[in-house]
Amino acid sequence: MDATTGPRVLAVDDEENLRYVTATALRLAGFLVDTAATGTEALRAVERFRPDLVVLDVMLPDMDGFDVCRRLRSDANNVPIIFLTARDDADDRLRGLTIGGDDYLTKPFSVEELVARTRVILRRVGIASGADVLLVDDLELDDDSHHVTRGGHEIALSPTEYKLLRYLLRNRGRALTRNQILDHVW
Repeated sequence: MDATTGPRVLAVDDEENLRYVTATALRLAGFLVDTAATGTEALRAVERFRPDLVVLDVMLPDMDGFDVCRRLRSDANNVPIIFLTARDDADDRLRGLTIGGDDYLTKPFSVEELVARTRVILRRVGIASGADVLLVDDLELDDDSHHVTRGGHEIALSPTEYKLLRYLLRNRGRALTRNQILDHVW
């Protein structure tokens, strides 16, 4: 699936570096991504971009993510929402889930976990990510089951070997530095 036809994800965070990291990780996983820095921008982007899922920070400068979620739900918009926030109090998690959030992930977070949770929620609502299987010739990497086969024969890999192979396959045709590989795999 190419970047113009993959599932659409809106990443909302007022911190530019976190917005960039989130958007980049989701794009590398095969999603079409748009971003917003405020609650008002997020509500406009939902109307314009029509995302299949929203990754939503709670602490935004103009209105909090809980208010954004409430407004979407009051407009009968049931787009899945993953709250991504530094607020890790049990009351905040409960609040986020009871007002209509689908998941709650606290910062600091693993980008691999965010991508996995995004895929799970999209699969649950009937939207396939299309990025779950990577193919190169007769080499197949299934990101859902973590199985790798070549010519129909399964290859046993350690978790680190699997992450390295996945990173290399996702970046096929691109020159990667040693530091890029170390940052993404280790």
